Amino acid sequence: MKRRKLDMASVPGKAAVGVDDRFGVSTPLRKLLNKVFPDHWSFLLGEIALFSFVVLLLTGVFLTFFYEPAMTEVVYNGSYAPLRGTPMSAAYASSLDISFDVRGGLIMRQMHHWSALLFMAAIVVHMLRVFFTGAFRKPRETNWIIGSLLFWVGFLAGFTGYSLPDDGLSGTGLRIASGIMLSIPVIGSWVTSSIFGGEFPGEIIISRFFIAHVLLIPGLLVALISAHLGLVFKQKHTQWPGPGRTNDNVVGERMFPRYALKQGGFFMVVFGVIALMGGLFQINPIWYFGPYEAWVVSAASQPDWYVMFLDGSTRLMPAWEINIPIGDGYVIPPLFWPTVVLPGVLVGLSTLYPFVEARRLKDYRSHNLLQRPRDVPERTAIGAMAVAFYIVLTLSGGNDVIADKFHISLNAMTWAGRIGLLVIPPLAYYVTYRICLGLQQHDREVLAHGVETGIIRRLPDGRFEEVHQPLAAGGHDGHAELEYAGWVVPKKMNRLGALGPAIRGFFYPIEKPAEAPVSPGHPPVEPLPERKEISSGEPRR
Repeated sequence: MKRRKLDMASVPGKAAVGVDDRFGVSTPLRKLLNKVFPDHWSFLLGEIALFSFVVLLLTGVFLTFFYEPAMTEVVYNGSYAPLRGTPMSAAYASSLDISFDVRGGLIMRQMHHWSALLFMAAIVVHMLRVFFTGAFRKPRETNWIIGSLLFWVGFLAGFTGYSLPDDGLSGTGLRIASGIMLSIPVIGSWVTSSIFGGEFPGEIIISRFFIAHVLLIPGLLVALISAHLGLVFKQKHTQWPGPGRTNDNVVGERMFPRYALKQGGFFMVVFGVIALMGGLFQINPIWYFGPYEAWVVSAASQPDWYVMFLDGSTRLMPAWEINIPIGDGYVIPPLFWPTVVLPGVLVGLSTLYPFVEARRLKDYRSHNLLQRPRDVPERTAIGAMAVAFYIVLTLSGGNDVIADKFHISLNAMTWAGRIGLLVIPPLAYYVTYRICLGLQQHDREVLAHGVETGIIRRLPDGRFEEVHQPLAAGGHDGHAELEYAGWVVPKKMNRLGALGPAIRGFFYPIEKPAEAPVSPGHPPVEPLPERKEISSGEPRR
């Protein structure tokens, strides 16, 4: 009896059939792999945040093996000579060991910090894209709320991680956080003593922050990101208006294989950029700051960029105290308003905005097509006003450094920030609104009159006019006007195919340029005959 040969080519197929017969995974898996994603660069902003978070997790796991989350006082005897023999916490000593004694530790620590900054930046830019294009409208309000929560949870993750080295800079930030908690009326002292285990700085805050930073907050981030991605897959993806694109379909590429391969390559690009930044650009050199001492605060202590707006709001807040005559009396210090009330207002406004806009416009339909920012001038102006508000606060967070480097009075910088906070956001609103209206008018002029060709024609009566290329058949002279479709209006002749393709080549052309096209409505121009000298045939003397 002959033994049947094993057909290796059929093994994967048979295994897949067996799994499907038992678990019925083919239908949902096929639906997942056939998910269509629009092919536009702006949709990659969310992927940058996701890939940065993956790098955060990978580098964070590496650092966890060597970091000691303890405030026990030790004497440093590591490789960094200027700090040898200095008393410091075990947390700071282990951070120095990671930077100087662990192979690859410094680049991993810097990659971790750079990926955290990139993660927060990608979230902010992604949310701006969603806001300005109206991608938060029904049915995606929940995803907008999740995105807002991701920013604030990431904010908390960055702060706890920023505090773990226990160096002079992070300790100053931790002292400010203690002051913010103490500013909360009635419960502030209880909250502070509960978190720090007594008076600041205590002996357990680093270990508590370590647990929050490596376990609790990452778990919450993973849950929010998973919910966000799940809703993206469940709901129809948004897309820009265009030919063949409607509110009921999605035009793009299937998830597998092309989109998955593209995203794999894009992840490698993001990972490579973060690795280059970690290896080439120094960030948070904790050995310069020294160990933290509760009575020492250095000048020019600034947090990471996404926290600086709170630092700026604190510096701009006037020294107004509110005394509440209840019982022994309560005092609401000035620190409470810019650091507790302001973040609460920002969270409330950002979370409720989709519902406020839908109620104001009485628009409760489902929207899968995006809007150009110019077509919604009010929303775009509100976004510009918010960005201007944030920039003023961020610059004010470093007003002492600006005043020192440019030899400006710090008091003048503070008052400039206060006045700018009241003047610049409304000005940004007005300018942005007018720009949007101007862009709308320009689009409609092109739809009505056509594209400027650059050709000037003289009429029989002596007048001059510019020739326009109509976008619609029978346009210009036939007074046909295209209807605005919510997408880019061509405004140059090369957008209409009237000009030849671009010449290939970077430093020099590698192909013969195409002949210039003939202007519409005009015959080709014949080249002038070559001029010849007319002579008598006798040589000149």
